[in-house]
Amino acid sequence: MNEVQTLQLVGQLMAISARTAPKAGGKDFLELKILTGEELKRLADAMVAYGREANKKNFDRDGENVRNSGAVLLLALKGAQKVALDCGACGADRCAELSDPRSGPEFAGPLCAWRLIDFGIAIGSAVKTASILNVDNRIMYRIGVVARKQGLIEGEIVVGIPLSATGKNIYFDR
Repeated sequence: MNEVQTLQLVGQLMAISARTAPKAGGKDFLELKILTGEELKRLADAMVAYGREANKKNFDRDGENVRNSGAVLLLALKGAQKVALDCGACGADRCAELSDPRSGPEFAGPLCAWRLIDFGIAIGSAVKTASILNVDNRIMYRIGVVARKQGLIEGEIVVGIPLSATGKNIYFDR
């Protein structure tokens, strides 16, 4: 097994951790996908281009991190139903008043706050698995923006977690 295959396996284990993370009412609205090889290079190129076109900082830097990674795990929240607690955390007084997500410049919203909490727990579970396996990683919103725009994964909100196994963590020591 080569390094890319190993990182792809780690991504699969991370995806299992995300999938089995606790979720409100036991409802799962996660979409998961692992990118390697040419898909990573296309994503990296698209990230650099988006940063230039949108005049947004650090898409180029994070794009180069993707280019130098062995794999990327994409996580998306797709079609998340309201939890029906009428708690107001989303900004609406009652769940029935929460409007359907509409597309914003990078993601879609509004979303039920409890579904976003579920998403965060799933992301945390995934990176915990990478950490246990000593694989360098970092949660990156910029990956999610471009992966969503490129149609690599569907969902209202997307994040990417690049994976690397080198002598120096490329995601923090930049």
